[in-house]
Amino acid sequence: MRITNSPKIMRYFLQKINKDTFVLQSLITLFLRVFGVVVLFGFTLFLTNNYDPKIIGQYDFVRSFLFVVGSICLLGCDQSILYFKGRLNGLNLASGLKNTYKKMVLLLFSMAVILFLIVLVVNKEWINSYFSDPELYSILLKSTGILFFYSITVLNTEVFRALEHLYVAELFRNTIKYIPIMIGAILLLFYGKESYLAEVFLLGFIVLAVVTTAIIFYYFSKMEGNFKQESFSLKEITLKSYPIALSGMAMFLLLSFDIIFLKKYRDDATVAYYSVAIKIMTMLTMVILTVNITISAKISEYFAANNTLELNRIIRKSARLIFILTLPSALFIVFFSEYLLRFFGENYLIAKETLLILIVGQGLCSIFGSASVYLNMTGRQTVFQQILIVAVIINFVLNRMLVPKYGMNGAAIAFVCSSFFWNFISAIVIYRKDKVKVFLN
Repeated sequence: MRITNSPKIMRYFLQKINKDTFVLQSLITLFLRVFGVVVLFGFTLFLTNNYDPKIIGQYDFVRSFLFVVGSICLLGCDQSILYFKGRLNGLNLASGLKNTYKKMVLLLFSMAVILFLIVLVVNKEWINSYFSDPELYSILLKSTGILFFYSITVLNTEVFRALEHLYVAELFRNTIKYIPIMIGAILLLFYGKESYLAEVFLLGFIVLAVVTTAIIFYYFSKMEGNFKQESFSLKEITLKSYPIALSGMAMFLLLSFDIIFLKKYRDDATVAYYSVAIKIMTMLTMVILTVNITISAKISEYFAANNTLELNRIIRKSARLIFILTLPSALFIVFFSEYLLRFFGENYLIAKETLLILIVGQGLCSIFGSASVYLNMTGRQTVFQQILIVAVIINFVLNRMLVPKYGMNGAAIAFVCSSFFWNFISAIVIYRKDKVKVFLN
C-alpha cells in the first residue's frame, strides 16, 4: 500500500505547490541559487586545486574590498529600486521605473568618481606598510577604477527583479556573474599568469555591466512611457536610498572585518582557508536570501496598502519556509564538514572548527526569518541602519580582540555574535512597532 500510494502523495504535494505561487516561486528561485552555489563551489575547487592559497587569499581580499566600497557607491539603490517599484505598483505608475533607473545611474556614476578620487589621494606607502603588502595599494586603486561597472551590474540585476524577471535576476546573481572570472582563471593557468587573478576578476565586471545594461534597455523598450516621465525626485531617491546604503555597507563590513584582520594578523593563505568556510556557509544564507528576495516587493506593496492580513500571512509563511529549508542543510554540513573541506585540499581541513562555528551561528539566525528585509521594505531603513551600526561596532571590537589570538575561530565567533545581535534586536523592534512576528511561529 505504501508503494502504491507514494505516487499519489507526490502528486498531491506537487499540486499544492503549483497552486501556491509563493512557494513555487521560492522553490524555483532556490533551485537557481543552488545551481549557482554548485557553480561557485566548482570554481572554488578549481582555484584551490590549481592556485597558490596566497593568490586566492589576495583575490578574496579584493572581493571583500569591492563589496564594501561597492555598497557605498550603490548608495542603497540596488535595494531601494524594489521599494520604489512597490510604490509605483500601488499607484499604477510602473513605467515611472525608467526615470527612477536613469536617476540612479547618475547617482552611481557620481559616487564612483568621488570614491576613485578619494583612493587616489590616500597615502600609498601607509596602505602597503600597514598590510605588509607592497602591491596592495595598486590593486585597491584598480578596484575603485572598476567600481562604476560593478555597481551597474548589481543595480541591473535588481532591476531585473523589479521588472518581474526574477529568474533572469537569479541567473545573473548566482551563475552568469562567475563566467568572466572562470574563463579568465582558466586562461591565466594555461599561460602561467596566475598572479593576475584579482585583475581579471575586476575586468569581468565591464563585460557584465555591458551585457546587463543591454538586457535592461531591451526590457524597457517593451514598456510604455519614457525616461523623461517623472516619478520620484532625485532628492527623494537619495533620502530613501542612503539609509539602505548604510545598512548594506554595514552588512558587508560584517563580512569584511574578519578578512581584513586575518590579512593583517595572519596571511593571505589564512584568508583563503577562512573564505572557503564562509562559502560553505552560504548554503544556509542562500535559503534565507532566496525567500527574502521572493517576498521583498510584496512586503512593500502590502505595507503601503495597509493590508495587514496579507502582510502577516506572507511573513509567517516565509519564516516557516526558511526554517524548513535551513535545518536539513545545517545538519548536512555539520555531519559532513570534514568531507566537504577535504574537497578543497588537505590544507583546508584547518578550517573545520571555524566552519562548525559559522554553521551553528547561521542556523540560530535563521529562526528570525525576514527581519532585515521587513525593516527595509516598510520605510524603517534608519532603524535597521542604527541596529547594524551597533552590530558593526561589536563585530569590529570582537575581531580586534579575538583574531590576533584565535585566528579564524576568533573571526567566526565575532561574525556569529554580531549576526545574532542584529537579527534578534530587529525581530524585537518589529514586534514592538507592528506586532508582526517575523521570527518562527
